[in-house]
Amino acid sequence: MIIAFIIWSVITLVLIVIGIISWRSEKPAGFFTGVKPPEVNDVVKYNHSVGTIWFVYAGLFEIFGVPFLFLKQNSAGFIIPMLGVVFSSIGLAVAYTFVLAKYQKKQ
Repeated sequence: MIIAFIIWSVITLVLIVIGIISWRSEKPAGFFTGVKPPEVNDVVKYNHSVGTIWFVYAGLFEIFGVPFLFLKQNSAGFIIPMLGVVFSSIGLAVAYTFVLAKYQKKQ
């Protein structure tokens, strides 16, 4: 299952790259695919918050992949990484709504 963990880690690296791009962007970073980035009060703080969300998500994602190193194929223990990713993805979206509420320009 080492190969599964390597693939999982490559996906984690992609998430980290998304965080770096969001962190360093000079325009408001888009979060959801196909949705125009919002008008924000402070672009730098907003982008740093979005980047931080991605970094935390990538860290959790990698932690949830650790069981791949210890479990045998077709083990019931794989429910842990799968549920972990589901709940952390929901947390990712919830965290973004808080960031958006904090930095979005009021109309």
